[in-house]
Amino acid sequence: QLDLVESGGGLAQPGESLRISCEASGLHRYTVAWFRQAPGKEREGIICINPIGTVSNVAESIKGRFTPSRVNLDRAVYLQMTDLKPEDTAVYYCAAAPQMYCPYTLSPSSGTFSSWGQGTQVTVSA
Repeated sequence: QLDLVESGGGLAQPGESLRISCEASGLHRYTVAWFRQAPGKEREGIICINPIGTVSNVAESIKGRFTPSRVNLDRAVYLQMTDLKPEDTAVYYCAAAPQMYCPYTLSPSSGTFSSWGQGTQVTVSA
């Protein structure tokens, strides 16, 4: 397992941008997904990026606005969030799976993602 450390997030107004980072030694060998959990709702997977940078499993609610990225052999994965909306308010989690591909579905309870970050709050409000 990896010790994933998240940073970034915070408070933004609608239409603004934020970036979240997820870091760990050895992370470049892992597939990373981002999940979020809004108050009173279940945790949902929103996007995934494999070790070579292929992005998949993009949730309809964030399509065209959120972009994950990673630099080859870097210890960090980033989630750039643009055109933020109040409904994006949630705790965001990165999770890592020791495999070269994103799974068919992003399920937080499947056990595929064995390492989890501590979560970072993103609040979008005018």
